[in-house]
Amino acid sequence: MNSRAGARKRLDMLGRQPPKPASDPVPDSSADEFDRLIYGRVRLGILSALAVNQPLSFNDLKTLFDVTDGNLSAHARKLEDAGYISCRKTFEARRPRSEYRLTSTGRKALNRYLAHIEAVIKAMRRE
Repeated sequence: MNSRAGARKRLDMLGRQPPKPASDPVPDSSADEFDRLIYGRVRLGILSALAVNQPLSFNDLKTLFDVTDGNLSAHARKLEDAGYISCRKTFEARRPRSEYRLTSTGRKALNRYLAHIEAVIKAMRRE
């Protein structure tokens, strides 16, 4: 296999496709497509942390990933809009508290993402 064909095969495995319109916040979740919503460091981190430690507060997540309030809020909102996480807002000693949990949809999406990454790693090691 020449290098150009190998590169094309790797791009196909990564699910490279034309970008979706900005108006569609939820990606197509078919099993063979790379979920770009999860790809980012903070979003993948949020889902991974929630997969093993539920629930986590906004401040817990902020400390874990060393991000600003606005940055974490934007990433969490995208995951919430996609149905991957849920947020419960309460007050504790008159202070707002946001608590996040991974939904079953989020767990399935994370498992699909991890299976896809494992397949890419296996394919790269065979070359």
